[in-house]
Amino acid sequence: MKPSPFTYHRPHSADEAVELLRAYGDSAKVLAGGQSLVPLMSMRLAAPEHLVDINRVEALQSVEVGEDEVRVGAAVRHSRLERDEEVYGAVPLLRQGLVNVAHPAIRNRGTTVGSLVHADPAAEMAAVLLLLDGVVELRSATDSREVAAADFFLGPMQSATGPGELAVAARFGRPPPGSGSAFVELSRRQGDYAMCGVGALVTTGQESEITSAKVALVGVGDGPALVDVTSAAAGPGGAFREPQLAELLASQIAPESDIHASAEYRRHLALVLTRRALGQAHERAAA
Repeated sequence: MKPSPFTYHRPHSADEAVELLRAYGDSAKVLAGGQSLVPLMSMRLAAPEHLVDINRVEALQSVEVGEDEVRVGAAVRHSRLERDEEVYGAVPLLRQGLVNVAHPAIRNRGTTVGSLVHADPAAEMAAVLLLLDGVVELRSATDSREVAAADFFLGPMQSATGPGELAVAARFGRPPPGSGSAFVELSRRQGDYAMCGVGALVTTGQESEITSAKVALVGVGDGPALVDVTSAAAGPGGAFREPQLAELLASQIAPESDIHASAEYRRHLALVLTRRALGQAHERAAA
């Protein structure tokens, strides 16, 4: 199939981009990587009258590693962020999550910020943003604002990005010293949407005692679910009390059955993968 007719715009500045979004309102869509939007347009599940291509906006292509956070511009490809050694040294969880995103060909075009705005319930980077207390920077023709990760994902394919707003960047917080992270998921085939994915962030103190443990899960509800599991830590060895861990997860996830897996199986996966991710994260924190 082919997309419905549309008018193509190629702004060269963020000001020009948000002015186009203001002018055309709900009839306009932003094109960054296009790995989600273009297939939807081809199947006519989306039919924007105006397409605003931000790939020529130089200000949206930067990656900045700061003392407290990593800032990623809206036009930065997954693959560039994945291969950036400075970013990996600052926030290993970014690469750990990115290597699970679809296939290399998709990561070569898709953008990290675009994935966040798309708000797919199985999107890995949404979980990463939650775990790292991230923020999305939004800009319109008249205002700028920041939305914390906890408030950004409103439901399946729904984010806090409002009419006329452009997500110009996402900021990912740097974990404190003594932290380790991991991201694990299970899909029917490598690169498919995860039936369940789990990111983990563990911080340790003296003698590898766990002082903080959090997980973020995808594929088991309407959006990413953040769960603080510190209370389930059993001691300095890095073990977790499984009944308490299962109870904490059950209170925050709401999987549904589909053609790929039953809700019961997804609940089972959530616990298994959570244990696995926490174990890897604790091992890296203690290293």
